Amino acid sequence: MKQLFSPRADRLLRGFGIIGAAALVLAATVGFALSRSDGTWGVGTPAAQPIPFSHAIHAGQIGLDCRYCHAGVEQAADAGMPTAETCLGCHSQVWNVSAQFAPLQTALALGRPVTWSSVHRLPEHVRFQHAAHIGAGVTCAQCHGPVETMARTVKTETQSMGWCLDCHREATPQSASLVAASHAQFGVEVPPLANCSTCHR
Repeated sequence: MKQLFSPRADRLLRGFGIIGAAALVLAATVGFALSRSDGTWGVGTPAAQPIPFSHAIHAGQIGLDCRYCHAGVEQAADAGMPTAETCLGCHSQVWNVSAQFAPLQTALALGRPVTWSSVHRLPEHVRFQHAAHIGAGVTCAQCHGPVETMARTVKTETQSMGWCLDCHREATPQSASLVAASHAQFGVEVPPLANCSTCHR
């Protein structure tokens, strides 16, 4: 039978096949690395806020306790964001720059919450309790970094599932006792804080 392709064409086809396969592997590797990078998780990127706010001034220089603005942190899942009343309670008397505080005054006049942008928003399928973490002795800085030094609040950790699990696996027995006893998943014994149902709905 007569050969349809020359040996040179056959070599070229094999070469392109190898190059194509290598390119696919490289693209998959780069894609995987990018999906795990800090930039993808928003680490180091400040969120735009309705008014300029500096934790470095409020928590650092003035020394306000986190709980003053994040009032729900010890009792609720959500730490809570400061209300217009909270901000204007001080700023109606101290450093009252009307142009900067207009969004707060508008929110107060309309009876609406201030539209703060969350830097540390978790996906909807994640169940997270600030109160449980505070009760277990986790400090704000362990998850949020040194906010008292931040002129603009940024995420310092990915807060990915892997990052959370690293902490949960190293939890003390006292912390683990806050959650149900360990049980098996697919025949593998899982510690209580690493159990899927602990954090996922």
